[in-house]
Amino acid sequence: MGLIFIEFFNMKKIMYIFSLATILIACESRTYEEISGSTPIVEKVTYNKDVKPLIDANCIVCHSAGGSASFQPWTSYNQVKTHIDNILDRIQRPVGDPQKMPQGGALSPPQINIFIKWKTDGLIEN
Repeated sequence: MGLIFIEFFNMKKIMYIFSLATILIACESRTYEEISGSTPIVEKVTYNKDVKPLIDANCIVCHSAGGSASFQPWTSYNQVKTHIDNILDRIQRPVGDPQKMPQGGALSPPQINIFIKWKTDGLIEN
């Protein structure tokens, strides 16, 4: 009887480890935005509605007065519009490239697509 209990306990332990391993392997660390990056943006993208919130959240800390990139401020529509080609170049660089922006992070593919679509739509302000 004791031997059966030990075998049952070992089997239970093996099943527990197997289940845990399966759960860990099945987990993904990608966000919804990364997974849904291929969904096309159908409505017009505008600076005030779509681009400015991304600039404010990811760029303005450096690209404003007192920031490390204050020499190239992006605090207004005209400044961002003027530098859109440079912005697109920098946000699309591969991770690890020292000139990738934002520094220490990356925009998601859907966020990058907003900048691309904004340019395609004609850099509309409102």
